[in-house]
Amino acid sequence: MFDDFFIRALVAGIGIALVAGPLGCFVVWRRLSYFGDTLSHSALLGVTMAYTFDLNIALSVFLISSVIALILIQLQKKTNLPGDALLGLLAHSSLAVGLVVIGFLTFIRFDIMGLLFGDILAVTTNDIFVVWGGGAVILIILKLIWKPLFASTVNYELAEAEGLNPDRSKAIFTILLAAVIAISIKMVGLLLITGMLIIPAAMARNMSDSPQKMVIYSVIGGLLSVILGLFSSLEFNTSSGPSIIVASLILFILSLLNIKQSIKLKN
Repeated sequence: MFDDFFIRALVAGIGIALVAGPLGCFVVWRRLSYFGDTLSHSALLGVTMAYTFDLNIALSVFLISSVIALILIQLQKKTNLPGDALLGLLAHSSLAVGLVVIGFLTFIRFDIMGLLFGDILAVTTNDIFVVWGGGAVILIILKLIWKPLFASTVNYELAEAEGLNPDRSKAIFTILLAAVIAISIKMVGLLLITGMLIIPAAMARNMSDSPQKMVIYSVIGGLLSVILGLFSSLEFNTSSGPSIIVASLILFILSLLNIKQSIKLKN
């Protein structure tokens, strides 16, 4: 029925959606969408470091993104600059450094379009193991820090007063975001991974009345986006990564109808 590469893409995409859904909800709740962009931009530097020193790409991206995330946390404590200024500084600086490094690596041929938008149809069996294995670890850690992370999202001062150590859970969460970007950059690309985190979660928020439902709907939205995006890519011969994001956008637009319907029922 389907070629092996399509089945591998489907399995990898489902793995990414299962992980991106819960994390994306926290990105929306904590208003960290620009932070996700910052980490994804820094991923380019991670890729160039991987080629330079012959490292695993996922590991290199994870290390660089984690360092950028920890630098941001320290800058927030030691400077008076607003958060959006710091995010912009780190995002564009890391992206620029990555592009400069690429300019020096003339002996390596880079697929810039692949880095920016990913190529989920080119995933290998090893990539699938990385996505599902890394994703399982990410979800387990997220479950362990769920209570302090959610409490600090609702009320930071109250979480701190209850001894839940919100700063630690925030730091762990930022590293988890770096890990998601690391395991998915090859499939979705550094420009589209933030869309996988935000758009299904935004759709879920339009349809849910509790945090638990939002997480569930976000995962379902991500799964549908991957399935619909890949099949439409196969049918219309479009790029797979952008097709997944477009499918997610269509689901978000449909979720707006649910809001309008709810307003009508209340009136």
